[in-house]
Amino acid sequence: MIRAALSVALLFVLAACDGGGDPVQQALRDTSAANHAAAARTTAETQAVRHAALDKAAATPGDRAFAASEAEMHRKMAAASGQTVDQAYVAKMIAHHEGAVAMAEVALRDSRDPEIRRMAQSVVDAQTREIAEMKAWATTATAN
Repeated sequence: MIRAALSVALLFVLAACDGGGDPVQQALRDTSAANHAAAARTTAETQAVRHAALDKAAATPGDRAFAASEAEMHRKMAAASGQTVDQAYVAKMIAHHEGAVAMAEVALRDSRDPEIRRMAQSVVDAQTREIAEMKAWATTATAN
């Protein structure tokens, strides 16, 4: 009787392992991966908030001029994601480039140095074009 019970128990254990492993272990791995991803997002968001607070407390007027655009860029980059490395890269780079454009616009608004204004306008022109290119890629990538 004990042998029969052990044999039945062994069959259940082996059946659970058939097809790629124990479903309970797989569920634990899946939950762990989801928890890790959520923790990483939370950590990135916390760092962005901390970074923004430091920027707002920056000592110089120049640093304070860029604090809001920098904080927004970091927040958007932390929130940007994608199903693949390619999609995540493009999403994060769009946020990064939008932040660069926002900072260049601050320079255009506040700087009187012609060379700085030339560089800032160059950033706006190039990064705006690249944002459009990445958004077009993202549209076709999600359609496929």
